[in-house]
Amino acid sequence: MNPLAFSTLGTPGAPVDEVVRIAAEHGCAGVELRCADGDLIAPDSTAAELRAVERAFAEAGVEIVAVCSYTRVARPDGDPVAEVLRHVEIAEALGARYVRVFGGVEGQADPAPAATERLAEVAARLPGNGVDVLLETHDVFLTGQAVAAVLSGVGSERVGALWDVVNPWRAGEPPARTADVLAPHLRHVQIKDAASPADLAPVLPGHGAVGVPAVLAELDRIGYAGYLALEWERVWYPDAPPVGAALTAFREVLGR
Repeated sequence: MNPLAFSTLGTPGAPVDEVVRIAAEHGCAGVELRCADGDLIAPDSTAAELRAVERAFAEAGVEIVAVCSYTRVARPDGDPVAEVLRHVEIAEALGARYVRVFGGVEGQADPAPAATERLAEVAARLPGNGVDVLLETHDVFLTGQAVAAVLSGVGSERVGALWDVVNPWRAGEPPARTADVLAPHLRHVQIKDAASPADLAPVLPGHGAVGVPAVLAELDRIGYAGYLALEWERVWYPDAPPVGAALTAFREVLGR
């Protein structure tokens, strides 16, 4: 069975001990840490702050699987490469395997060349610290096909894919197609559900229209053995049920 995790996107304002308690109660071996102001970690967190967070999760036996950045690597302004490398430093301090990145800005003309070039530069500059960078199916790269095209151009094992299952679905890409094109690159999967492509408010896993069981079947078919992480977007939807309810529903889907 795949190990389970959840994102702190579902626990806004929660201290480390509450996140650890939720993980223990629901059998989650890992967590994704949202890297943003006001969360447990932020891009400007000090070394001492990161050590304290790392120590708390390590003592509880909960792995920090990913540092979830909000860097859009193809955006036309700023220095996305430097931002990604800063998040890699944070991940190393936390003992995390991955840094999540996004693609570009909606409406941006042909963002793929910029994403490919910058991720190739990131790959060339990554230290040998065991931290890899994952491009999520998101924003201008909603589908597995779009992400796979970028990653094939990058051509580095240090840069892989994160499958957020809602986004290829709402773009009309069948899960079998997403699984096939991402299989050579896939390192991490975020599970969530929604009522329709036009209504992305959180729905308990297995109770929406995404077809989570079909996604899980495709992951089994391609032999995916990594984490299944619940992304419960309570930060954006504060009226959503607590993350514990979503984790209970998530485990029920897996039990089927």
